[in-house]
Parts: sequence; C-alpha cells; structure tokens
Amino acid sequence: MKIEITEQAQKWFENELGVGNGLGVRFLGKVYGKTDVHEGFSLGIEVAEPEDPIAQVTYNDITYFAEKQDEWFFTEYDLKVTYNEERNEPVYHFVGDEK
Repeated sequence: MKIEITEQAQKWFENELGVGNGLGVRFLGKVYGKTDVHEGFSLGIEVAEPEDPIAQVTYNDITYFAEKQDEWFFTEYDLKVTYNEERNEPVYHFVGDEK
C-alpha cells in the first residue's frame, strides 16, 4: 500500500487539523458508510502518533499513515488523497495496488 496526498489536500490537513508535536494523520476503516470500493465501511481520519504502520509518507513534517490493525481496509489498494475546492474537503481515492 502507498499513500499519496496532493499539495492542496496537504494544506487542508495542516490548516484544519492543526497537527503538531510529532503527531500525524491516521487513515482508518470505520463501520458504516461507503467508499468507491467498500460497502458498509467508510474512511476515517484522526490525529495520532504512528505505532505499527503498514504505510506512511511525510510531507511538511506531517506523517500520514495507516496502521496494521486497519490493513483489512486497505488490502489491494493504494490511497490517493486529492482536494475538492468547491466543498473545501479532501477526497479519498482507492487505487488498485500495483505491487
């Protein structure tokens, strides 16, 4: 699994979440909702410190990651985060994992 975040989406996370002090942005699977590839589950985010990441990337001193316990949610997919200017929010894309 890879995580990619566009520059506009990075700015949103920096401004809206106020991440600092060695913390990062965790992506996780949540019960209820829907994604492009999941029925009954949605993607959640939280400010946290990586403990056992399966994937991580750092932009502007902020680490974006997914933990081992959420591997079931990301199996076979990379996560690309873009930004929707009209809605002023990130958009999450699940891309077939090209291992």
